[in-house]
Amino acid sequence: MPHLAIIGGGVVGAAIAYELSHIPALHLTLLEQHQPAQASTGAALGVLMGAISHKTKGRAWRMRETSLRCYDAWIPELEKLTGKAFPYNRQGIVMLLSEGADLANWDTLISTRRAQGWSLECWSRDQLSDRCPQVQDDTIMAAIYSSGDRQLDPTALTLALLDAAQQRGVALKLETTVTAVDCAADGTAQVLHTTDGDLAVDGLVIAAGLGSTPLTAAIAQPVDIRPVLGQAMRVRLPEVLGHPDFQPVLTGSDIHIVPLGDGDYWIGATVEFPDDVGELQAHPTLLDQVLEGAITFCPSLSQAQVVQTWSGLRPRPFNRPAPIVEPLPGTANVWLASGHYRNGVLLAPATAKAIAAWVQKFFGLEPA
Repeated sequence: MPHLAIIGGGVVGAAIAYELSHIPALHLTLLEQHQPAQASTGAALGVLMGAISHKTKGRAWRMRETSLRCYDAWIPELEKLTGKAFPYNRQGIVMLLSEGADLANWDTLISTRRAQGWSLECWSRDQLSDRCPQVQDDTIMAAIYSSGDRQLDPTALTLALLDAAQQRGVALKLETTVTAVDCAADGTAQVLHTTDGDLAVDGLVIAAGLGSTPLTAAIAQPVDIRPVLGQAMRVRLPEVLGHPDFQPVLTGSDIHIVPLGDGDYWIGATVEFPDDVGELQAHPTLLDQVLEGAITFCPSLSQAQVVQTWSGLRPRPFNRPAPIVEPLPGTANVWLASGHYRNGVLLAPATAKAIAAWVQKFFGLEPA
């Protein structure tokens, strides 16, 4: 039975472990140097912008569509396997369009999505006011509603994926750091040296986010993935915004207002790049600006209490498109699934299915 190791316990690594756990002919071990769902996963808002994105063809769209359809199947499976329900908002995404927005471009996207089997609606200002009365910004001229897009809790999802994978026989080695990788002359990964001892492997998946760069360098095939910081916050109101029975994600000007229930909302997120000397630190004033933008859309948020703020580093490939999902060049049995930047949660299922297809082909296994 081939032994495959997965390095990385964020949402991408967890999704890969869950997908591969459906292949009984594999022995699987997932290694995570911390606890699961830390780093970028722990800071994500879980907004799945697929149909409402302007990606309409090629890999970028295929991965989004695959993931959206996959989540609708995965969530009930995970809840049944784990015996736990977790937040999964199926009420869609409302994108707010300011004056000057190119409505003709949106009309084209609406037609394209209709042909692809997805529904987008263009709401007038009056329709938006009727359906989302919490939006009271006179500069908003229209809105696009995507009923097929979703939002979920990335931490709860990751823990559920790992729980289900473990039930299916995946071994979890947490707080275990991979310090070196021994490869044969032909690039075949053979042994992982870890803080918990050596691990012989027949294949390796690197899904370690920013940690993927030193790991690939250890195999002499370095992939340059750099950090981009994002900050977000949780706020609390005495009651929900708008209609209690219609709580979609609101987004506009790259600001997300994510309903969590009982008057709580996530608001985010900033996009902060390293400075000229490569240093990266969270700037509270930038998060304040995000909150101010959210209040401009929904003035009732000015009465909200900030109950939590946090930040995380997103892995962004340098000088190439995100994400990197491919066999690692120069190796025989190593696959890279990293550099998802701001779309790790959205693209995790499609990434997992791509990795599974390569693994099955490499080992000559029947599809799950």
